[in-house]
Formats: sequence, structure tokens, C-alpha cells
Amino acid sequence: MDAETIRNLIETGLPGARADVQGDDGVHFEATVVCDAFAGKLPLARHRMVYATLGDLMGGAIHALALKTVTAAEAAK
Repeated sequence: MDAETIRNLIETGLPGARADVQGDDGVHFEATVVCDAFAGKLPLARHRMVYATLGDLMGGAIHALALKTVTAAEAAK
């Protein structure tokens, strides 16, 4: 697994989202995801939205994913 594949999966699964994914060892990753669909949602719900785009890869090919999830307005602050 690589960061670019994860970025593509997140951005495809969350239309309008922008994802910046880092991770050099192939199993541990960090992602900042900016998506207006996060508006009004608690962090846990936002994380679940991102995890849903990755499906069975979570806990398998992706051992760990640290997330920062924000709306465009939150990112601009």
C-alpha cells in the first residue's frame, strides 16, 4: 500500500475532498482530509466517513491511519 493509492481512494469516495497522505513504511499512514461534507459532524463521524472510503483495507493492508479531518473553513483558520 502507498500514500498515493490511499489519497485516491479517499478523494474518490468523498467527492470534493482533498487529502494529503504521508507514510513511508507501507502500513502506517497519516492523512489530513479537507471536505465540506464534514460540516456539523463530530470527529468520530468524520473519521468513519474516511474509513468507509478505504473499506477492508483498514486493519489489513493499512495497519494504522492517523487522521485530521476538517472542513475548508476550518482549514483556512
